[in-house]
Amino acid sequence: MYTTILLCYDGSREGRLALREGAKLAQITGAAVYLLAVVEKASGSMMALAADAEALRRQQADFEAILEEGRQRLTAMGLAPVVRLEFGDPVATITRIAGEVGADLVIAGHHRDGFWSHWLRRSITGGLGDSLDCSLLLAQKVVEDSELFPKK
Repeated sequence: MYTTILLCYDGSREGRLALREGAKLAQITGAAVYLLAVVEKASGSMMALAADAEALRRQQADFEAILEEGRQRLTAMGLAPVVRLEFGDPVATITRIAGEVGADLVIAGHHRDGFWSHWLRRSITGGLGDSLDCSLLLAQKVVEDSELFPKK
């Protein structure tokens, strides 16, 4: 069914749902798992470049910690994820990485937005649906521990 799953993880509640649902699918299918976080580079003026660089370094450290948490969770579930931290536009980066690793499924958490926040910012998952050459799962299901850690 699936041989390579790319899990998009940002440490949010929705990201954790995606991680757990992706882990369950990987357990069932025996798929290889890639765990990806994308640090979005904000565009700014030339005067803000130094501040952006410092903010980017802080974001990188935060995302490295988030990825380590995700790696530990997946390892505890019996998986051996390949972990990647990338920088850039989330849609373009996730699409590129999915192609590089040969993903046949990308799993992302779905952030529910109100009308105004949805209108003001673009939908990453909508962009992924338009750009990916593989299946996309927007995880919303709560996967219980009993499903991930079967009793022996």
